[in-house]
Amino acid sequence: MDMTERNAQRSRSPQERLAELGILLPPPPKPVANFLTHVQEGDLLFLSGQGPQEADGRVHRGKVGGTVTVAQAYGHAWLTGINLISVMQAAVGDLARVRRIVKLFGMVNGAPEFEDHPQVINGCSDLFISVFGDAGRHARSAVGLASLPGNITVEIEAVISVNG
Repeated sequence: MDMTERNAQRSRSPQERLAELGILLPPPPKPVANFLTHVQEGDLLFLSGQGPQEADGRVHRGKVGGTVTVAQAYGHAWLTGINLISVMQAAVGDLARVRRIVKLFGMVNGAPEFEDHPQVINGCSDLFISVFGDAGRHARSAVGLASLPGNITVEIEAVISVNG
């Protein structure tokens, strides 16, 4: 990316980038148990794990590397990222307040022999970089688990730095 492209990227707001991607944020998903969707402590915003829930409430389920392909799961991680951004917006009001995506923790409901967890969680990482530019680049973990709540394909949580 040359300097002109970087300057153009910086000048667009996260809302403009979402619109360019054709993304309309759904209402933030409600917690499925006894927890909050987010907690802010100082300039850090901690987002609880979200999953691949469509705006109509439908949830993507299954084992990645079994009944779900890496490409499908990448899309589920992208969708999960949209849900995380929706929670972010509800928490801070204006996505322009996001200073940096600090850390993602991605969990994949994988078949026992599945090994491509990072490629799946790239769906969320790629979305965050597309929406937040350089501020979307983050530290990350991508792990496989034997199961996730409701047999969802992915769950991702995030730590965000925000401007006052």
